[in-house]
Amino acid sequence: MSQLAIIGGTGLTRLAHLEIERRERVSTPYGEPSAALVFGRLHEQEMVFLARHGDPHINPPHKVNYRANLWALKHVGVTSVLAVAAVGGIRADMIPGRLVMPDQIIDYTYSRAHTFFEDDLEHVTHIDFTRPYSQWLREKVLTAAKVAGIAVIDGGVYGCTQGPRLETAAEIVRLERDGCDLVGMTGMPEAALARELDLDYACCAVVANWAAGKQAGEITLVEIEANLVAGLADLAVVLRHLIQS
Repeated sequence: MSQLAIIGGTGLTRLAHLEIERRERVSTPYGEPSAALVFGRLHEQEMVFLARHGDPHINPPHKVNYRANLWALKHVGVTSVLAVAAVGGIRADMIPGRLVMPDQIIDYTYSRAHTFFEDDLEHVTHIDFTRPYSQWLREKVLTAAKVAGIAVIDGGVYGCTQGPRLETAAEIVRLERDGCDLVGMTGMPEAALARELDLDYACCAVVANWAAGKQAGEITLVEIEANLVAGLADLAVVLRHLIQS
């Protein structure tokens, strides 16, 4: 397939089974990316990995330099980006540990640098964002999951909140009323910036917990970590089939 990059979110600071060839720090007009780009071979195929929150995991969602991250990937020749994100489940079938390929997104973030098209323009630029994720790449991942025998939910609306705090139960009620099936903190402006750079971009969401108010008691880090381990194990199998397809 085309030159692929994987952006790892919470729980995926380093990519298992990646045979690392080199690490490269890329300077960009927008500052420094979250971490060095890791170049290597995954199941005999060349790819690039970037830890969204840094390595170690130190950048909260609202402080991630999304523009630098996407610009750096484009600069080194990446054409397709599969973004992995830990999310909370809102819809009844979005159970912890499940993998989901959302097909829509609603942006609730604020004060994030969210576009490349703002300075030194010859004309105002608008991108079509009707379908925020690459259908071609989504179908590649879904096909790989089917071949691998891993259950992945096809479709869903990702509600992207500011973070880093988790949401209130009332906010989740609002998101659900708006049509959101999942809630996360890193989906935007990442998806829009990828579109501005003409990168094929899709999100594979790993449900780490039920969203606030969807179960009794508090959301705990222990719960999140356990569900991420299960979900990321399934993701590793899907990636193997994706890379080899």
